[in-house]
Amino acid sequence: MLCGVLTLGCLTGCGNDAQPGSETAGTAEGAQTAEGTEAAGNDAAADAGASGEVVEVKIWHDGDESIMQTIADCANEQLAAEFVHVTFEKKTGLTDQLQLYGTDEANGPDMYLYAHDSLGTFAEMGILAPITDIVGDEVLGEMLPMTVEAGTYKDTQYLMPVYYETLLFMYNKELWEGEVPDTTEDLYEYMAAHTDVDAGTYAVVNQHSTAYNVAPFINGFGGFIIDKDANPGLNTPEMIEAITYNQKFAALQADGDYNTVTALFNEGKAAAIIGGPWLVSGIREAGIDLGIKSLSDFTLPNGNALAPYSGVQSIGVLKYAAENKKDAVAKVLTAIASPEVGIALANQSNCAPANGKAYADENVAANEMIMAMKVTAETAQPMPNIPQMSVMWGPAESLLAAVNKSGADVEESAKQYQNEALTAIADMQ
Repeated sequence: MLCGVLTLGCLTGCGNDAQPGSETAGTAEGAQTAEGTEAAGNDAAADAGASGEVVEVKIWHDGDESIMQTIADCANEQLAAEFVHVTFEKKTGLTDQLQLYGTDEANGPDMYLYAHDSLGTFAEMGILAPITDIVGDEVLGEMLPMTVEAGTYKDTQYLMPVYYETLLFMYNKELWEGEVPDTTEDLYEYMAAHTDVDAGTYAVVNQHSTAYNVAPFINGFGGFIIDKDANPGLNTPEMIEAITYNQKFAALQADGDYNTVTALFNEGKAAAIIGGPWLVSGIREAGIDLGIKSLSDFTLPNGNALAPYSGVQSIGVLKYAAENKKDAVAKVLTAIASPEVGIALANQSNCAPANGKAYADENVAANEMIMAMKVTAETAQPMPNIPQMSVMWGPAESLLAAVNKSGADVEESAKQYQNEALTAIADMQ
């Protein structure tokens, strides 16, 4: 879903040397991987150049293969002189696969690339090495702070960010009248004046009872679905204020799921939608002249900006790889963290790079959507990466549905679903 849906015409940087027929990392023909290299340890990795043997580093993923190809091509360009080669291998159901093979040196990967919100599960399994044991501030220091924060669990940095996504305000330039407002109150007034619910035409559509899509309001009011200590926050004053405020916007939006609101926008029945990069291919196919504004550019009545969640695609290192291939793994991480990989991802796959230096590239700087996500990264919050978050989506969305669809009392509903959340968390123990 993330950002592989759109390939831009402006190809720059590395990543144009994919091997014919390669589906993932395009392992170069003739690259020799001596049997037992993985068990030979750091000395073998350090001595690979002298022996002429290439150390293979395997990364599992569950993402878009064209994006992984871009990363692999660009990284391997940099790694050729180091006698290290990285290969990406797609695994459906990556979480289950790592639970099975996370301690299996013979059959598991050296690293994985996946959304950061799964981190807590893997960290609690004890299969990951802290990324700071392998690379230092010279690598992580170039990353946008929000993306680094996403890879921290219980004060330990486990992940290295690669690229990320956020929700955006996306509008049809032919349908939107005048300038897009800078405050949520002005946006509401525009919606009230340009929405005809009975006729099925809308100024703005959003999945108003989906917690991820309401998170910009929740976070902006200082609320939280769950905190880092696994305390649910569905009945806090800040959450109640956010839900109450979102309620008036929901009344002017279609009551629908992802497919419904997306169709309304693509069919020209809504002038704007709150969505992400995954919508772009369909919008382009619909022939819409798309405009984009960062949600961080909207100010709430309390003076804070809207603050959506962000998902950060990041790399984690398995313990046995950190112990036995530390030099080679460090070189791979350094290559993937480079601005060159970030630029290639932006220009070839429309991804927002984690490396802040990549935005100095003129083509990246000219990409309206990527630059809007960079602005949003200033206020965006990483999705919670603790295991307990997995049981919070249900109670949070039941609360939103009760208020927005059934007209239930906000405070009473908040108490009810807070209790349900506490029970669900207790049942995980």
